[in-house]
Amino acid sequence: MLLLVGLGNPGAKYAKHRHNVGFMALEAIVRHHGFGPGRTRFRSIAYDGRLDGEKTLALKPQTFMNLFGEAVGEAMRFYKLSPADIVVFHDELDLAPGKIRVKTGGGHAGHNGLRSITQHIGPDFRRVRIGIGHPGDKALVHYYVLSDFAKADQDWLAALLGAMATAAGHLAHGEDEKFMTKVALLTRPAKEQS
Repeated sequence: MLLLVGLGNPGAKYAKHRHNVGFMALEAIVRHHGFGPGRTRFRSIAYDGRLDGEKTLALKPQTFMNLFGEAVGEAMRFYKLSPADIVVFHDELDLAPGKIRVKTGGGHAGHNGLRSITQHIGPDFRRVRIGIGHPGDKALVHYYVLSDFAKADQDWLAALLGAMATAAGHLAHGEDEKFMTKVALLTRPAKEQS
């Protein structure tokens, strides 16, 4: 079984924030793969479905980021999963907008959602790091991540979310490199694809 977790803050006022791109990615996967309706479980909105034949639970924790680990740990223990069965989608300042990287383990780089999950289940879960870019000045980071994506970002964001949803089946089989390659191919500008 696979547990997918999107990171973001609950509530309509946060829905379009850069910090919520993890929720956006999870929602795109749930829609694309026809998961069942969301229901309240593990202090989250939980969606049951299948990714490329693999039973999958998609979670959008409804606490704030600094408490996400409680929901993830609860679901992990309930299903008797290991950290290797968990894929977390989150925003990444240190990646250019529209780029992704998948890795297992590592630090939290100041991300409260990752810090909380690490405190509850350890660091050895898989992470899909979704590039949102850096504002260029550390003093601007808080405002930047808690602001909506700009109108100029909408095209690359829609293409990226669609590509991640299309390629998500690779994550179910631990094919992280294939997932990244497929997303890169699907999001290449049209002139590069010919």
